[in-house]
Amino acid sequence: MSSIEEKFYGLPTTAISDALKGINHMDSAIKPLRDSDKIAGRAFTVNVPAGDNTGVLRGIREAKPGDILVVDGKGFTNRAVAGDFVIGLAKNMGLQGIVIDGAIRDIQGIRDLDFPVFFRASTVAASVKAAPGELQVTISSGGVSVSPGDIIVGDADGVIVIPKANKEEVLQSTLKKIEKDNEREEKYNVSRETALAYLNSVLD
Repeated sequence: MSSIEEKFYGLPTTAISDALKGINHMDSAIKPLRDSDKIAGRAFTVNVPAGDNTGVLRGIREAKPGDILVVDGKGFTNRAVAGDFVIGLAKNMGLQGIVIDGAIRDIQGIRDLDFPVFFRASTVAASVKAAPGELQVTISSGGVSVSPGDIIVGDADGVIVIPKANKEEVLQSTLKKIEKDNEREEKYNVSRETALAYLNSVLD
């Protein structure tokens, strides 16, 4: 039997957003490095001062395999909190992916790692190491509150946060939304006539 996190994997974030009534999606600037990247798993939260990555390193060490590291980097984009070496550590520690409300660097090196990274911006400047940061606390990432254990789902459209208390309800609503969308596609998007029938039904 698959875990509920696994059941969310590959489900479109757009359908999940519809199930959540358009809330809990991160800022649209936070996108995957590669359009093919997908994640769905438990949030391991990290709160760091702008441009400091000590907490990121601590999070990579403490997170469990399969977790998604979610970093509140304060949206700061002048210094990267992770480059290809740090991302490589996360991969080798068994994390599923990283979401950073902040900057990364070493873009080509990270692409070569074949590891999902969602981020706000890239820069050339390295991080500093001045403060330990906080682990497994409620954070704000991309304008959304994220608590430890919330489910994070990401794809080419962006990142969405599913509160852990509502995960089963959201999953069922998402599956129903996908089924409804598929039925609409099969009914209306097959010819000019059916497309026109749909347009008339919603516009007239």
